[in-house]
Amino acid sequence: MPTLRFGLILLALLAPTMSAGAETPAYSIAQMKDNVWRFTAGPYHSAFMVTDDGILLTDPLSDEAATWLKAELARRFDVPVRYMVYSHSHVDHTAGGDILDGPGVTVVAHAFAAEDLRWTRVPTAMPEVTFRDRLRIDLGGSAVELRHHGPNNGRGSVSMRFLPANVMYVVDWIVVGRMPYKDLLGYDIHGMIRSTREVLAERPFDLFIGGHADTGTRADVERYLSYLEALYDAVRDGMLKGKTLKTLQAGIRLPAYSDLKMYDAWLPLNVKGVYDTLVRTSYFNFRSDLDAEF
Repeated sequence: MPTLRFGLILLALLAPTMSAGAETPAYSIAQMKDNVWRFTAGPYHSAFMVTDDGILLTDPLSDEAATWLKAELARRFDVPVRYMVYSHSHVDHTAGGDILDGPGVTVVAHAFAAEDLRWTRVPTAMPEVTFRDRLRIDLGGSAVELRHHGPNNGRGSVSMRFLPANVMYVVDWIVVGRMPYKDLLGYDIHGMIRSTREVLAERPFDLFIGGHADTGTRADVERYLSYLEALYDAVRDGMLKGKTLKTLQAGIRLPAYSDLKMYDAWLPLNVKGVYDTLVRTSYFNFRSDLDAEF
């Protein structure tokens, strides 16, 4: 089977990894728009900006990924890393920060993310600069605008707009082309909806880069929001009618979004995530107006 063998060899050449093995993620760097690039490590993405005065990085992702990225940046670009900005506090995005940190590098995060990293003693570089609402970082004629939108996923999760490329980068609470992760572990569905509405209410962006799944346009993010709203409405309205979780999972289909990756596998889990939020956070189980057991 020479064709198959050639295809496998080509795939191996185009997808370098840290070491052999099926569990090892593929690492790659791709230019997205102007001086904004995307770093990919398996199912994870981070973004970075290259200027004449240095590089601004976002999430390092892991020790192994950060090690690969550090070497690749040195090979490709003749400028140093100046900033490393965490999107939020979750360890699967912030691990490896100590590898990319060093003299001349400023580590930045929202105040809540920095607080959580210290409280939980995550083994990574700790933020030196924090903010509460908004922060603009200027570097080499370009800039990144950071904004906190309240709770959505993780502590102190922020949106990042790269300028002048006008690229929006958001991790976890906006996902393009794929369902939100399983049963929304660590997510605030109300905050996800509100935060996404806020991003869309700002001036339009030209390109969206997510921490997972696909890149996209404003229209793709609008569709993602419409899915969240449809999911929430279906679960809430079903619970108001006294339906059990099992009944909701069997009955809610939302076929307009069946093209999204992981639709069949994760839709029942998404339903559970909203259901659990309405019980644990919104206290549907304490409502005297509902004749149901939650």
